[in-house]
Amino acid sequence: MALPDNSSGLPGEEVPFPEIVELNVGGQVYITRYSTLTSVPDSLLCQMFSQKSTKGLARDTKGRFFVDRDGFLFRYILDYMRDQQLVLPDHFPERGRLQREAEFFNLPDLVKILAPKISKQNSLGDDGCQSDPEESSPSTDAVRNLATLGAAAAACASLVPGSGDSKRSGFITIGYRGSYTLGRDSQTDAKFRRVARIMVCGKTSLAKEVFGETLNESRDPDRPPERYTSRYYLKFTFLEQAFDKLADAGFHMVACNSTGTCAFAHEQTDDKIWTSYTEYVFYRFVSK
Repeated sequence: MALPDNSSGLPGEEVPFPEIVELNVGGQVYITRYSTLTSVPDSLLCQMFSQKSTKGLARDTKGRFFVDRDGFLFRYILDYMRDQQLVLPDHFPERGRLQREAEFFNLPDLVKILAPKISKQNSLGDDGCQSDPEESSPSTDAVRNLATLGAAAAACASLVPGSGDSKRSGFITIGYRGSYTLGRDSQTDAKFRRVARIMVCGKTSLAKEVFGETLNESRDPDRPPERYTSRYYLKFTFLEQAFDKLADAGFHMVACNSTGTCAFAHEQTDDKIWTSYTEYVFYRFVSK
C-alpha cells in the first residue's frame, strides 16, 4: 500500500532528501545514495528526486519511497545509474522487458544498448551488451548461426519458442509448501491456505523452455542453461497451471511425495496447524 508523504513539519517547510535513500520498487527494497538516483539528467528518477522536498512522492507503510514497477528488473536499472554501464548475466531471458523498463525511466542510452541490432554490419562490440551475444542480430539469424556451434548452440536454441527439434529428455520437479488447520471434532473442518510459492527444480534450459516468462529467476539469475538449479519459482500460484504447461511441453508425472508435521496446537480449542511439503516429479522422453 502506497501512501502520500505526510512528513511532519510546519506548513511550507521544505523537507530535503536524505543522503541514503530507501526505495520500495514493486515490493523489492533497494537502498542507494541520493547522488545515484540523480546521476542521469532528465531521467524519471532524477526528476523525482530533484524536487525541493519529498512531499508529493508516494511512500509505503514503512516510509520508503514507492515506485510501482518490476522490482526484480530494477536492479539492472540501478546498476546502470551507478556508472552508466550495463552488465547482464549470460543467457539473460528478459532483455525486452528490461528495455521497456528503461523506456519508462527515461534512460535513452540504456534503451539503445538493449535495442535489438538489425544491421548486419554492426559488430558485437558496437553498442550491445557482450553478455548477450545471441541477441546481437535478429533471432532467426541468430538461431541459424548458433546451430553450427555444437552442444553450446543446442542449449541456446532450446530456449527459442517453437524449436521443436531441440527438445531433450529430462526431469523437472515441482514443489510447494502448504499449511492447513485441523479442528478437534472432524476433519471436515480443515481450513487450507493458498499455495504461497511453487518451486521449480531441474535443468535450467528445460525450466525456461517449459515456463518461459512465468519463471522467476531472481534467486539464481546467472545459471548457465546446462546446469541444474533448485532456486527457481513460478510467478503464479496455481498448481494446475504448472501442470498444464508441463503437459503441453510433453512431460508426464512419474512420481510424487508429501510430508506433514504439526507446527502448532491451540491450547483452548485443540486446533492444530499442519505444514506440509509436496513434490511432483515430471519426465519427458524424446527419442533420438
